[in-house]
Amino acid sequence: MLLRPPLPAGRAGGATVDEHKAGSLACVGVGMMLGAHLTPRARSHIQQADVVFVLVADALMEEWVRRMNPDVRSLQPFYREGSSRMRSYRGMVEAMLAEVRAGKRVCGAFYGHPGVFAWVPHKAIETARGEGYPARMEGGISAEDCLYADLGIDPGKTGCQHYEATQFMLYRRRVDTAAWLVLWQVGLAGDRSLKHFSTGDAHRQVLVDVLAEHYPLDHEVLVYRASSLAVDRFRADRMVLAALPHAVLTPSDTLVVPPAMAMEKNEAVIARLAALDAA
Repeated sequence: MLLRPPLPAGRAGGATVDEHKAGSLACVGVGMMLGAHLTPRARSHIQQADVVFVLVADALMEEWVRRMNPDVRSLQPFYREGSSRMRSYRGMVEAMLAEVRAGKRVCGAFYGHPGVFAWVPHKAIETARGEGYPARMEGGISAEDCLYADLGIDPGKTGCQHYEATQFMLYRRRVDTAAWLVLWQVGLAGDRSLKHFSTGDAHRQVLVDVLAEHYPLDHEVLVYRASSLAVDRFRADRMVLAALPHAVLTPSDTLVVPPAMAMEKNEAVIARLAALDAA
């Protein structure tokens, strides 16, 4: 049974859907862990598609997706060392849209959640809708979801800030050191060219210098990486902030900075609320 509900006629994501166009696009997440995180809706999209484009963590997960559909095409070949990742991303979008324009039901299967740190699904859906094709996104279990579970963090307890590591370095942010700070893609920290798959000690030292404006160098941080196999353990390496430049990092690693101070009460607001409650 096809679990995908039909898109309503008219407006979809700000664009008019042409019901006479045969092609369609669905971008789904396969989750982080092989075989464990795929939702029934995502599986249905993969199985029912005419062609599936896949971009996942490793060859094993890609082979697993291939077992669900006879026409699965990898997006990995679009990556080139020394070539801008943005050029690669645009090539991926165009490959998917070419099949949509040919009247096919296209599914893009992406690692984790297709809307989290994933430019290609967002752009592909925007383009498809702009051309009048039905397009939708199905959520998946992301690295953020795994992080909360693996590290035992409740983001609602003190709050949680999330930034891409290089963006955090390039822009001035008001960092709340009473909340958790999560910096994604820390292994690529400082790569402005989008041409590299990792950066070195010098780039990470710049990140440490930026963080040192808010945290002491002996503040304990964690390098986290979700597990992609049930038999593997997630990464949660503890170290002081000053040691980060010399850590072995991959593009999949995330820097998790615990709160460095207690939350400060806003006594003026508390007094106003108390007055209201007493009225």
